[in-house]
Amino acid sequence: MNSQTTQILIAMIVYMAIVIAIGVVFAKSANKNSENYFLGGRSLGPWVTAMSAEASDMSGWLLMGLPGVAYWCGLADAAWTAIGLAVGTYFNWLFVSKRLRRYSIRANNSITLPEFFSNRFHENKKVIMTLSALFILIFFTVYASSCFVTCGKLFSTLFGAPYVSMMLIGAVFVLLYTLLGGFLAESASDFMQGIVMIIALAVIVIISTISAGGIGTVVENAKSIPGFFEFFGLASPSLGADGQQLVEAGKPLFGAATEYGWLKVCSMLAWGLGYFGMPQVLLRFMAIRKEDELKRSRRIAMIWVVISLAVAVFIGIVGRQLYPTVHLTATDAENIFITLATSSLPAILAGFVMAGILAATISSSDSYLLIAASAFAKNIYQGVCNKKATDKQVMTISRITLLTIAVIAAVIALNEKSIIFKIVSFAWAGFGATFGPIMLFSLFWKRTTKEGAVAGMVSGAAMVFIWKLLISKLGGAFAIYELLPAFIFSSIVIIAVSLLTPPPAKEIEEDFEIVKSNTEL
Repeated sequence: MNSQTTQILIAMIVYMAIVIAIGVVFAKSANKNSENYFLGGRSLGPWVTAMSAEASDMSGWLLMGLPGVAYWCGLADAAWTAIGLAVGTYFNWLFVSKRLRRYSIRANNSITLPEFFSNRFHENKKVIMTLSALFILIFFTVYASSCFVTCGKLFSTLFGAPYVSMMLIGAVFVLLYTLLGGFLAESASDFMQGIVMIIALAVIVIISTISAGGIGTVVENAKSIPGFFEFFGLASPSLGADGQQLVEAGKPLFGAATEYGWLKVCSMLAWGLGYFGMPQVLLRFMAIRKEDELKRSRRIAMIWVVISLAVAVFIGIVGRQLYPTVHLTATDAENIFITLATSSLPAILAGFVMAGILAATISSSDSYLLIAASAFAKNIYQGVCNKKATDKQVMTISRITLLTIAVIAAVIALNEKSIIFKIVSFAWAGFGATFGPIMLFSLFWKRTTKEGAVAGMVSGAAMVFIWKLLISKLGGAFAIYELLPAFIFSSIVIIAVSLLTPPPAKEIEEDFEIVKSNTEL
């Protein structure tokens, strides 16, 4: 290990020590009861709510996946995805946050998403609770695997160590931290990690742009590649038999630009629909201490999101100018942020910037693991299997579930050639189509029935798999992002089934009207 690598490692160890210290500080409070462990006792302030919601949402995908897409095939895919996410973030905070915070209290003080859906419809047999908990387990296991892939790529690239070993070390660290501190520690560290992430992005894009000769030079280079710097075109790297991009006279080769029509634009914008069903974000709405603080949180969140997404996309564009032949596969392109950081900064500063990737990964994976564990322990074990379970038993089962999910996610992440962007896109579609429509209808349509809720969740989740694995293979118009058709299909099913089944009971409608009134509960 050379001097530069040693300094990077020291900086990252210092960062991880701070994260662990946060977990230790909050461990006592978190372990008082399950509400504190899973929802922080509804005590989050506006800054922590905003920053933890966005940091837990973006993950290492923001620092590796999104720049990798921009580096590999240009502006269009990355930019339209970023625009869709920014718009989705805004509407989620604007319309869903206040109503959900209020409704979750009215719905028997629900502290998990499955519990909210179950209490919202006053169900006795806990069908909605069980189904939603199972879907959370499935999709968050996939999501957690993307975070472990990020850890593996980060550490193996930095230290030249085997990918699998580095991925497993990262997974163990995340697991131990989540076991220690629960939701409060997770949210507090996410606040810090959100700051680290945006600073890391800003530092790298500024220094890299200067090194590349300025914005003008970067843009000129991007425009010289067919379809690379277009909103309605896409670059097509020329690949050899080994799957790597061809290089000639020190320059990467590209084929003719691919047309990027409005259907593809709508497909990428559909990423924004995912926010309405994203548990790690929705839980922050439920956990804020006061409803009237959500407006300030929304403003903070939007500033962070817009800056972070725009900078992440531009990092990929700059990277193509500075290091055009370093990353020759779509998988390896996701390391461009690491390349820029280690090449542009002194080792100790590069270490702290690398901590930005680690920050993003930890802030997401601990959220995913904790929510998935709570879904099983609180909603399936206590809600269905053992209704007399004590808080202590629930938390024990939660920790066992955490370990199990982490092991399965690590197995999924064993493939070194996994592309973070693709893993995240599938899990994102799963959550968006499964929970997004039913969340909106539950909050804003009084006529929604529990039968409609069940049908909507099942049809949305099923369509994600069917479209991704079968229909999209037909190509053409069918190759759109699976979230869009699945979201639409789920919404249609909810409306149809709700209208075909008896109206909700009077007490359910009364709850809806009370929440609809502008009175904080």
